[in-house]
Amino acid sequence: MAIKFHNPKSVSLTGKYSLGAEVPQGARLFYASGQVGVDSKGKLQAGIEKQVEQVWKNIREVLKSAGMTFADVVKVTVFLTDSRFVGPYREVRDRFFPNAPFPASTLLIVAGLADPGMLVEVEVVAAK
Repeated sequence: MAIKFHNPKSVSLTGKYSLGAEVPQGARLFYASGQVGVDSKGKLQAGIEKQVEQVWKNIREVLKSAGMTFADVVKVTVFLTDSRFVGPYREVRDRFFPNAPFPASTLLIVAGLADPGMLVEVEVVAAK
C-alpha cells in the first residue's frame, strides 16, 4: 500500500516538498497536533534553529507512538512567526527529510503562536 506523490511538470516546484500526496484506500491516517519547540520537561528552546530541531524531535516521538516514521508523513503544515526564519527552518527540516519523495507541504507566516516566545509550530498528517 504505497503513497503516491504527485509533482506534474506543468506546475512549478520551488523546494523540497511534493505538490500532492495520494493515500491509498484502506491506509491508516494519523493526524498529529501542532508541535512547538518545547522539550519533554516543558522548556521552550532558545532561538529558531533549536526550536525547529525540538519540533521535529517531538514529531518523531508522536509518530513513533503510532508505529510510524517520517517516511509515513504525507502532509506538513508549518507556522513561522517571521519570514526570516524560512531559511533556518528548511535547513533543520532537511535533516529529518533528507531524501525524496517529500511530503506535501504548506508554510505560513503568522502574527504569533500560543506563547510569544514560540517561533515555529508544525503539524503533520501521516498514512500507513
